[in-house]
Amino acid sequence: MFRLAISTISLLLCIAIHVNTLCAQQHSGIITDAYNQAIIGAHVNNVNSLSYAYSDEFGRFVINQTNTGDTLLISHVGFQTTALIVDISDKAQTVELKETDFSLAEVIISPNLDALHILTDINVQIQPVNSSQEVLRQVPGLFIGQHAGGGKAEQIFLRGFDIDHGTDIALTVDGLPINMVSHAHGQGYADLHFIIPETIDNLDFGKGPYYADQGNFNTAGYVDFKTKNRVDHSTIKAEFGQFDTQRILGLFNLAHSSETQSYIAAEYLRSDGPFESPQNFDRFNFFGSYQTDLSNTDELDINVSYFTSEWDASGQVPQRAIDSGQITRFGAIDDTEGGNTSRANIQLTHRKSIGEGASLTHQLFYSYYDFRLFSNFTFFLNDPINGDQIRQEEQRSLYGLNSKLFKTLGGDIDGNWTAGIQLRVDDSDDNELARTLNRTTTLNSIQFGDVNELNLAGYIDLTLNFGDWTINPGLRLDYFNFGYTDRLVSSTDGQSVSQSILNPKLNILYNHSAQLQGYLKLGRGFHSNDSRVVVAQEGEEILPAALGFDIGAIWKPSPKLLLNGAFWYLFLEQEFVYVGDEGIVEPSGRTRRLGVDITSRLQLNDWLFWNLDGNYTYARSIESTDGEDLIPLAPIFTIQSGIHVVQDRGIYGGLNLRHLADRPANEDNSIVADGYTVVDFNTGYNFGALDIGIQIQNVLNVEWNETQFATESRLLEESTPVEEIHLTPGAPFFIKGVIQYRF
Repeated sequence: MFRLAISTISLLLCIAIHVNTLCAQQHSGIITDAYNQAIIGAHVNNVNSLSYAYSDEFGRFVINQTNTGDTLLISHVGFQTTALIVDISDKAQTVELKETDFSLAEVIISPNLDALHILTDINVQIQPVNSSQEVLRQVPGLFIGQHAGGGKAEQIFLRGFDIDHGTDIALTVDGLPINMVSHAHGQGYADLHFIIPETIDNLDFGKGPYYADQGNFNTAGYVDFKTKNRVDHSTIKAEFGQFDTQRILGLFNLAHSSETQSYIAAEYLRSDGPFESPQNFDRFNFFGSYQTDLSNTDELDINVSYFTSEWDASGQVPQRAIDSGQITRFGAIDDTEGGNTSRANIQLTHRKSIGEGASLTHQLFYSYYDFRLFSNFTFFLNDPINGDQIRQEEQRSLYGLNSKLFKTLGGDIDGNWTAGIQLRVDDSDDNELARTLNRTTTLNSIQFGDVNELNLAGYIDLTLNFGDWTINPGLRLDYFNFGYTDRLVSSTDGQSVSQSILNPKLNILYNHSAQLQGYLKLGRGFHSNDSRVVVAQEGEEILPAALGFDIGAIWKPSPKLLLNGAFWYLFLEQEFVYVGDEGIVEPSGRTRRLGVDITSRLQLNDWLFWNLDGNYTYARSIESTDGEDLIPLAPIFTIQSGIHVVQDRGIYGGLNLRHLADRPANEDNSIVADGYTVVDFNTGYNFGALDIGIQIQNVLNVEWNETQFATESRLLEESTPVEEIHLTPGAPFFIKGVIQYRF
């Protein structure tokens, strides 16, 4: 497999290099903002030849088929579209884009592979993120649920997946991996709480396994959060709400010049939540960013972050205990649940321009992470005397690198190619699952050992533009070494297993105009199994593949209306279900999902916007009999919609609705997870340097279940166990005041 992969990658690379040697008229330029900072991803369109290009990390672009006198239209979300008359004698014309009030009329459907990121760009512009829980909701069709006191990673739903905490979505921030492989609480565990929402600049996302630079967990999709390179002002923000909720934020601009930008941010949050047993939730976050130009062709970025959090939790409660009046919706069977976690990160990124239309990027990263969680899912099912509380914990070092070479193609064939290498190493020490009593007494250890996992990957991505058509073939090779040392057995020798997987990708775009793009995306991705299962040979698959396609279009029928529609299909060779209190991964066989995504963005006037995201999914297990082939907790129908007032001065705000329909909680639909419709509201007034506002969650005060599971449990007084819905209640009406000052 290695020889085949290397040969194929070499062939694609040779084609790119050969095409690059052809001769054609090119023009280069640099795109900056008013602070002389590079604008990344600006769209450059030659209205005469219809050729196009995009600005790189340095704001530079190279556009083919361009002559003196041609007109280039340069656009980017949040900036005023600017026309540039080409002067070929000037090899690097500089264009300064001016920031402007956001307008859908300025949005151009760029003929590139990431046109759909326009949707998240719009979301960030018209409904800024106010909490780390809301970060993922910027992705159209993605739902989240919290079910353990605010400190545990959110449960994620996307494209008919109950992704749990991250089994089938690849999450990164500035390229730093968020998902934790072979995590103590479950494969792919992704805790985003170390991200301070006010530091987010934009989101890069994609649905499906179609992207050569994305590897493990990229089946349903991926999201990469991009933090700000700079802040224009320092900011102090205070938030106070019900349930003894307080949040304090400081965002401080340290340096702001054409060569160097630096800022720091710090956040403190606490809340007791609406539960009868207070959550005692505390979290502290710190983030620092430093960016400097080492020369005209070299740029260095350094990001550091740290977060620590602790909490108590009432946990999931059985519906029968609520119905009988034994507890209220916000009561608890075992209120000794909770935990603590922390994470420290450092990233160093060096970007170098190595000629017109070429750049080299190297990134090094390191994280130290610890985690301890106490849970009780089944109460007295396994131990009628002490109860079924468990402890899951680990200490982890995560480190690696991402390197890529980007080169535009010269000659008669327009396009570019990217070649990359990625390395990730996880050392998880004292990875333990134990049965405990009241958080203090360890009754017995079920699993205890050290995980060592290495993932080395290489990819090549080639983009060729032929008039209205864009062809993007790609190939990715991943190599894994799974290692586990079981410290509960007498032998101290660790075991290891190696395996590799080769994944081809192909994306085809038809760029009818700046208002309409059709696309067909095909690809093969994968998700890995837990190292502890792999070395014990209990998993039926180590690196099961996902094969899928999307066919759709993004269309602007009028300057103020943007539409997207897609039909998609995804097949998984093996789906995994992690049983946390048993420390095992259960293979659940092959599955298929197909569905329809519908998205719209409408600007009603200069300051009023409306959005709608609708998603339908048909999800089935292939190996089960009819009537017993449903996939538990797979979302069937979801809607997200909102109306937003956006103004730099004066009143602003929005009304947001999210709807998740009823869905099966088990394979034969004999247990149903109830759907919900929740409406949130926010408003405020901007006086210039001062903002005052309010945020209200669950305006209508509906009773809704944020997370639900079909679980077999036994209460203390029960003689036999019962399988039914166990739930975490969603927040009731919750109001919070916000005051913010910029200086």
